[in-house]
Formats: sequence, C-alpha cells, structure tokens
Amino acid sequence: MKAIKKSSTLIPVAIIAGLFFVFGFVTWINGALIPFMKTINELTDAQSYLVATASYISFVLMALPSSYILSKIGYKKGMSLGLFIMAVGALIFIPAAEVRTYWVFLLGIFVQGIGMTLLQTAANPYITILGPIESGAKRIAIMGIANKIAGAIGSLVFGAILLSGIDDVKEKLSSVSLKEKELMLDMMADGVLVPYLVMAIVLVFLGILIKEAQLPSVKVNEAKKFKEGAKEKTSIFQFPHLWLGVLALFAYVGAEVIAGDTIIAYGISLGFTGQQAKFFTTYTLLAMVVTYALGIFLIPKYIKQRTALITSALLGLVFSICILNTTGFTSILFVAALGIANALVWPAIWPLTLSGLGKFTNKGSALLIMAISGGAIIPPLYGRVVDANKHKLILNGMEEVDAVTIASTNSYWILIPCYVLILFFAIWGHKIKSWTIK
Repeated sequence: MKAIKKSSTLIPVAIIAGLFFVFGFVTWINGALIPFMKTINELTDAQSYLVATASYISFVLMALPSSYILSKIGYKKGMSLGLFIMAVGALIFIPAAEVRTYWVFLLGIFVQGIGMTLLQTAANPYITILGPIESGAKRIAIMGIANKIAGAIGSLVFGAILLSGIDDVKEKLSSVSLKEKELMLDMMADGVLVPYLVMAIVLVFLGILIKEAQLPSVKVNEAKKFKEGAKEKTSIFQFPHLWLGVLALFAYVGAEVIAGDTIIAYGISLGFTGQQAKFFTTYTLLAMVVTYALGIFLIPKYIKQRTALITSALLGLVFSICILNTTGFTSILFVAALGIANALVWPAIWPLTLSGLGKFTNKGSALLIMAISGGAIIPPLYGRVVDANKHKLILNGMEEVDAVTIASTNSYWILIPCYVLILFFAIWGHKIKSWTIK
C-alpha cells in the first residue's frame, strides 16, 4: 500500500468528510419522509418503509458496476459523477409532488441511492487506505461525525418542513369530502418542491467542486501476492472473513436504519405529536456523534477496533431488550441509545474486513457497499411485522390505538439477531481466513 504522510492527508480527509456530510443529510431525512409519505399517499406501515428500500436497494444493484466505473474514471471523477446523479434524483421529486404518485417519489429516492452508491464505493475504501489500516476506524469515525451531524441537521430541517401540521391534516382527513381530502394532500405534497430544488442545486455545485479538487492517488499494490500455505489466493471467494464481514455489515445497516428511520413513526405511534417526534431522529444521531468522538480518541491507542466492535454489539443487544420491556419516552430513549451501539460498528467492520485483501480490496469494498442493502430489507420487514402484529391484536378485540403502540414496540425484536451476527463477526468471524477447518 502506498505510504502517505499524515500532513498530506488533511485536505483529502476534509474533502471526504464533506462527502460524508452529504451522505448523512440525504440519507437521514428518510426518518421524516416515511411518516410524510405514509400520510400523503395513504400507506400502510410496510408500504411506507419502502422509502428505505428504494434508497438502499440501489447499493445491491450498483455496487459492482460502481467498482467498474471507478476503475475506469478514478475516485475523483467517480465522486463528482455520484453527486450529479444525486442531483437528478432530487429533481425527480418535483414531478413526483405534482402528481402525488408514490412510485415516482420512490424513483427519485432510488436515483439518489445510485449516486450515493457511487460515492460510497469510492469514499469508504479511499479513506480506509489513506493511512495505516490499524487506524482506519479512527478516520472512518471522523467521517461518521460529519455524516451524523448532517443527518441531525437534515432530520430537523426536513422534519420541520414536511411534518409541520401533519397532525391536523391526519385529524381532518376522516371528516372532509373526497375533493377536500385530495386538495389537502396535494398541498401537503407540494412541501417538498423548494427543499429538493435547493438540494439539487447544492449537489451540482459540490459535484463541480469535487471535480476540480486536488486529491492524492491512493492505490492498493496490484503486484502483492497472497498465500494460504503454499496456495496462492486467486479469488475473493477464498476470503471467508470478507463474506462474514459483508453479512455483519448487512445486519448492522438494517439495525442502524431501524434506529434512525423508525423512531419518528414509533414516537407518533406512542402518542407523541409530529412536532414532538421530529426531534427523535436527532437524539439517535447525536448519540452516534458523541460515540464517534470517543472512538477517535480511543482507537487504536487505548482500545482495538475488535474490542470496540464487541462492545457495540453487546450494547445493541442490551438496548434492544430494554426497548421491548419499556414504554413511552423511556422506550424512545432506548431506541435513540442504539446510536451509541451503532456508531463504531461501521468504522470497525470496514478495516477488519478489508485487512489482507490486497489486490482484491476494490471488489471487497464493492461487496461491503452491497451489504448496505440491509437498510432496504430489514426496515420494511420491521414494518411488515408491525402490520401483522397490529392486525392480530385488533382481531383479538384490542382498540386500534393500543394495538399500534404494542405492535410497534414488540416488533423491535428484529434487532436482536442483527446484533448477534455482529457479535459473532467481532469475536470469531474476522479471524477466519480460510475455509479449511484445522
């Protein structure tokens, strides 16, 4: 791996941190979009979480193509192209609002996801190998702070814009005529026009800036050989720790998205107003920011990346159990506390998984990016579990309001297997360098 002096990495780290700020802003507004879309398009819980699916499924479809694109045009041009594609996705929200059609909104989110896939495929390995692999988690933690601060800002801004008056609208919908109902929902949908137009302009501007920025070339030594005993490794399928890392990251992203994207809707299901609930995603993100800051200070000087990952997985299990056994604002706080458990998982999994891949690093990075699809699959699964539990309770004679509250709380059990998988990778999985059992 090419050696790079610490002083020469400051500007590149700042530039990549700016990109992670963009990731965070665009990604974490989904927490406000989900109840917003549920209202204007009259959706079930499971349908509303397709917002997360549309955003994250692009990582499955585009990760390997993104790796190919980056091999042809390089990191810098790839990052710039990703920003331009995200701008196109933002612009799709304008016709989507005009026709108030859910699949058009989902198309805009999906296109933005394609742009983010290209950005993530370039930025994550770039920042990981920009310095020593032992301090990779520290650099990614810095990126995480930028990401989550942006997410907190985005959640507050879009929460204020999209959820303003949502409680009054929902209360009036059942008592107005069909024509008045359509008019109210159309007016509410128009709330996305200005913010997404501004977002598109900013993304284009950033794309131009990145294109002109001076970023050092960081490459993995293509000539390096990898041996397993006397046998040279010739395929990514010969790295079991890579595939276990991908599985752990899949589970982690699903858990992280649930913690951030469901908490507003969960708060509303518990009886909080939209104006109160709009702050809840910020609690989760601020918990992550504080933990990221601790990670920067502690890793690798005081604790190893592996230790941080084990601790995170154990905290995730504890907080998940606490959510299931508490109610009201206390339960909300435990969902937000998952931010503490989640913060150092991504920074630790990346270097532990990429370690030793050498010339296979780009393909390994693409597979890890594909694992972000956990955010496309696990949150909608949570929504389906909520719907199923709610209907079952209603059929058993429970009032709908109480059924929604209980179903929303009890469905957080889905987090437990996610953290079990992460814990397995942290303790044993990352050590398994061969499929051969000795």
